[in-house]
Amino acid sequence: MTLSVEEKETQEARGVMETPTQFVDGFGWRTVLGALFLGFVMMPGSMYLNLVAGESLGAAAQWVTIILFTEVARRSYQVLSRQEIYVLYYVAGAMAVAGGPFFGLIWSQYFVQSDASAAFRTQIPFWATPQPESQAILNRTFFHHDYLAPIGMIVIGQIMGRAAWFGWGYMLFRLTSDVERLPFPMAPVAAQGATALAEASAKTETWRWRVFSIGAMIGIVFGFIYVGVPTVTGTILVRPIRLLPIPFIDLTQSTEKILPATPMGITTSLGGILAGFVLPFWVVMGGFIAAMLTIVANPILYRVGVLSTWQPGMDTINTVFANSIDFWLSFGIGTGTAIGFIGIYKAVQAVRSSRERGFFKFRLPPPPAGRGDIPVWVALTLMFVSTSTYIVLSSLLIHGFPIYFFLIFGFIWTPFESFINARMIGMTSRPMSFPFIREATFIFSGYKGVDIWYAPIPISNYGNQAQFFREVELTGTKITSIIKAEVLLILPIVFFCSLLFWSLLWRMGPIPSEMYPYAQKMWRLDAMNRALWQSSTANPETAARFKGIIKFPVMGIGLAFALAAYGTLTSLGWPVMVIYGFIMGVGEMPHGSFPTITGALLGRYYLSKRFGEENWRRYAPVLLAGFSCGTGLIAMSSIAFALLQTSVKQLPY
Repeated sequence: MTLSVEEKETQEARGVMETPTQFVDGFGWRTVLGALFLGFVMMPGSMYLNLVAGESLGAAAQWVTIILFTEVARRSYQVLSRQEIYVLYYVAGAMAVAGGPFFGLIWSQYFVQSDASAAFRTQIPFWATPQPESQAILNRTFFHHDYLAPIGMIVIGQIMGRAAWFGWGYMLFRLTSDVERLPFPMAPVAAQGATALAEASAKTETWRWRVFSIGAMIGIVFGFIYVGVPTVTGTILVRPIRLLPIPFIDLTQSTEKILPATPMGITTSLGGILAGFVLPFWVVMGGFIAAMLTIVANPILYRVGVLSTWQPGMDTINTVFANSIDFWLSFGIGTGTAIGFIGIYKAVQAVRSSRERGFFKFRLPPPPAGRGDIPVWVALTLMFVSTSTYIVLSSLLIHGFPIYFFLIFGFIWTPFESFINARMIGMTSRPMSFPFIREATFIFSGYKGVDIWYAPIPISNYGNQAQFFREVELTGTKITSIIKAEVLLILPIVFFCSLLFWSLLWRMGPIPSEMYPYAQKMWRLDAMNRALWQSSTANPETAARFKGIIKFPVMGIGLAFALAAYGTLTSLGWPVMVIYGFIMGVGEMPHGSFPTITGALLGRYYLSKRFGEENWRRYAPVLLAGFSCGTGLIAMSSIAFALLQTSVKQLPY
């Protein structure tokens, strides 16, 4: 049977790391200790970093936790399996966020007291946050009856949210990985990193550990320059020393005379080049073509009057936002819709092809033995129960908003968008979503009131969870390990530690305040942006402004363009992944495309020839995983120094 170009690309990308034939349970007492370490050590550090610098520990917490436990195990003459390491990696990723669920209540107490919400703060519902005159707000405590309803909403949201992502994610994984056999090019990064560290734990280092170590050293050196120096100097000097602008060098104002209404700049992170090593070459090429089209098209659109919002002097962020509401948002919705149609068509085509070859008939193929799969009916039940709970709860809390919108969001739009996103990530590693659908629905529905913005509307995009299940599979970890970690560790520890540490920080002083410079500066901007959206339903006059943003003729142009490009490339036998990369990059900042295309060209035309094409496909994900680990170590060390320095400053002697 002759394979198409797209099928060959898919098989090559999927062959970067072979799927194991045996699966092992990665949940054990080491995982429990790791979760406690994350909850009581990493989480408060992540909270502090978010308030001070607007960052979370993220990958730093993941890799630092894994390395710490790996080294402790080695010195205890024990071995951590690849499956245990990956479960630790997953738990760390789930817990090392910016403060857990109670961060939302901290933000809400600030928003309801801010000047931005003054015009409609009395319309903010009691089940979202107490009013400013509440004793709970005045005394800065969650342990008050006014917080019973908001905390109850958090508990329901945490339980239903995790049930929803597991059910939806598992089904999307079965469709995109088991049926379509999509490559998920970024999935081997985490899997290869866990494999390399497992080999080190067992003292059986192979090429993986050597490549991982090289990547880690590159990450340490770059992380010291990019993260370490600004963080450390920021605690000693009045202004931090930045050897490289973070996150990009903004050239928009310097080039506006030649390229008006065009965001220009270049990302300064070395990670973009290493990502180019891993991403499918033609996807990167498509994104680069989109970036070049944006640079060429924006001046033309500006001169003919389409990009009318942009004004000289705007920086990159303002330029992208202005161009988005004038043209690229509508165009992107059209091209994204085309990708949805193409994704559905390809999925149906894959199902038919599998049926013709006798792989399965009218059902999903049976999962590999021992993978720990849950029955399909269980996943479907989780999807239905969680979505129905959101619909019922929203209907009880919101009066006057058409219930059919909730039904469409929960049972039509969420599956549709999640499938598109899962397929895009499976093919290109880049997520795909439709922007402002929720906001546009609220505005065009004609609903009057602010409470709709706080309701648990059943609209979500679960496509990225498909890649997570692919990572679990590549590491040979049983899916039941993740279920145990979610139910027994993540849910209770995240909830308890988030409540505990936010309560302590809030009792110490107002949030934000001078102690937290990032929050004090940036939360006001966030509050103004949020107030702008919420005032669109509170005030009928402002609602009219938003109706001109979505331009249906432009959406039609984007839809026709994407479908025509896909059909042309398919008929010519060219790499179809070009169009996926193009659609993901159209209208976006071109800053990141320059390092990525550099990495892609360097990997394809130099490194793959030097090391061998097959070897290089296996080296690249491990190298990127090591780089993430190295930068994470530097970030964690810098944060520790900053916390120590801050503590010393607070002492009275």
